[in-house]
Parts: sequence; C-alpha cells; structure tokens
Amino acid sequence: MLDNYATHKTPAVKHWFLRHPEYHPHFTPKRSSRLNRVERHFSVITEKRIRRGAFRGVAALEAAIRGYLEHHDASPKPFVWTADADLILGRIKWVVERTSDSGQWRIRPLDEPSHRNSA
Repeated sequence: MLDNYATHKTPAVKHWFLRHPEYHPHFTPKRSSRLNRVERHFSVITEKRIRRGAFRGVAALEAAIRGYLEHHDASPKPFVWTADADLILGRIKWVVERTSDSGQWRIRPLDEPSHRNSA
C-alpha cells in the first residue's frame, strides 16, 4: 500500500514493479488518513523499540518487533486524538514564526500585497 506521493510513480519505481510482478501496488486516495494511521503505527514501533535496541541481524530485529507487537496487543487501547484545533494552529504559527525569522520562508498575510502583484 502506497500513498500518492510522486516518488512512488517515477519511471524507476514503475520499472521495478514490472520486474517484480508478485508485488501489486495499491495507492491510497489523496489526503487519506488511513495510511497516515499506519505510518504512525510504524513510527511508534520505531520510537519505542527499534531505536532503543542493537540488533545483530534481521532475525533479531524481526523478533524484537514481534515481541513489541505481542506486548502492545496484550492490552490494546484505542487511539484518541487529543489535540484541538487551537493547539494545532498554535504550533503551526510557532513553526512559521521560527522559520520566517531564519529567512527561509513565511506565510504572507492576506492583506499584504505579493511581489508579483506590486508594480
């Protein structure tokens, strides 16, 4: 399962799939939250198990991941979104202010004329 990011659709990737007919790519709809949830699950495994370990090989890594999943699945808890819109927008504002101070980019207020439109 792949998201609709353009790198998954490059000629090199398409050629790889042609050479490996046993794999069938399935693209998620644009702006799909399903894949985001799957990616978040893998991120948690990486944060809580993989980065904290040293593995002598693939078998040891697979065993560690299986062990983590067995422990995690023994007492499952539903994912609950706890951030409200104000918190999210506040974090976005903080990032924008921080990056605009570095000269990288900034979001132009709606009432500020753009350079393209000014004479």
